[in-house]
Amino acid sequence: MNKMNLMARRDFIMRTAQTTLGVTVMPALNLGAAPAAAAGGGPGSPGFGKAKNVIFLWMNGGMTHIDTWDPKTGETKGPTDPIKGKGSVDYLGGTMENMAKVSDKISIVRSMTSKTGVHEAGTYIMKTGYEPRGTIVHPSMGAWASHFLGRIKGVTLPDSVVVNSGSAYPGSGFFPPAMSPIPISNPETGLQNIRPTTSDNQFKKRISLMDEFDASFRKKFASEDVKAYSEFYDETMKLMKSEDLKAFDLSSEPAALREKYGRNQFGSGALLARRLVQSGVRFVEVQSGGWDMHNNIDQALGGTGATMDKVFAALIEDLASHGLLESTMVVMGSEFGRTPDINENEGRDHYPLAYSTVFAGGGVKGGYVYGATDKDGRRVADKQVTPLDFQATIGHAMGLPVDEVVMSPSNRPFTVGDKGVPVLDIFA
Repeated sequence: MNKMNLMARRDFIMRTAQTTLGVTVMPALNLGAAPAAAAGGGPGSPGFGKAKNVIFLWMNGGMTHIDTWDPKTGETKGPTDPIKGKGSVDYLGGTMENMAKVSDKISIVRSMTSKTGVHEAGTYIMKTGYEPRGTIVHPSMGAWASHFLGRIKGVTLPDSVVVNSGSAYPGSGFFPPAMSPIPISNPETGLQNIRPTTSDNQFKKRISLMDEFDASFRKKFASEDVKAYSEFYDETMKLMKSEDLKAFDLSSEPAALREKYGRNQFGSGALLARRLVQSGVRFVEVQSGGWDMHNNIDQALGGTGATMDKVFAALIEDLASHGLLESTMVVMGSEFGRTPDINENEGRDHYPLAYSTVFAGGGVKGGYVYGATDKDGRRVADKQVTPLDFQATIGHAMGLPVDEVVMSPSNRPFTVGDKGVPVLDIFA
């Protein structure tokens, strides 16, 4: 039997499912993934494996570090005065009133630096730890976790979900397509097309007929590809009948909590992320845009910045109230920072030389700052951290063997974060 390439096989399975079963659920069900043995050097070190789940808040557009996590008071100061934080978090940007109140629960890395000041390439390296290459697509963290840790036992929901998803997402990379995250374009409508478009009796007849036709083929060609094809249908059936699908329904949440998060796509996405990790989803990315602030940054921060502040704080408090913060690491990142100097349009431009990321929960210290930029926020002055280190830090927190070499189908060696070094100091 000729072996289909992975992308062709995924398309074939999706089209067959839609035609035969009347459903269009994405096959992001991590079939056949087996836990890999952990490499040495991880267990016993700070933060190793404490993050059973990860919520990755992605600030699309290039988040301004000087107006959020690394405010300055000199000539590069933003349009608002910094406000006091807690612990070692000395100050936050002026629109960060809610985060200032919970800053004793976060660690800020103020010493991020990258060589990439272009949106697409910056997104790629921050989500994979690798620079884009024309010959291969690298996995995102959810796929790495699926590869090393396998399926979560007893959970019918997918391992990985991306909320408010855009089209540019590395997904499973060179791993099997079944490790790709399920995309949720609108958190209010959740997972679409999961119900059959036929009656129950007609649906059962189709399943029985399909199984009858497939039986001899499965027996004759007992390969891994055919096994994965069959398991896809089995997992899809479980998902369609699962009570866990209620996790995608935000209407069951109290109105007061909905208001606390905010009735916007980012707020709804973050609330959905909490519900998903509560139901066993390992890795959830929630995307939010509006950070490409080339013009009138004061006005932009009053909208995008204030929304981020409200949503991030609400998520931390909500996770804590459900007893999930210790086992769930929340990460905030962006492609790069923005120029310390305000431009002629009262905005800030792309700036990869210095920016910030934030961590909370999952064994992370509270009220802590790692690294620093100079007095104007132009250069890293202490403890430089790269996107490779950023990815390795997330992987380390999840208990992944970040030093273990994995060979791609093209027989090339790769590691989590491209040999980045985890920032162990941020862990308690």
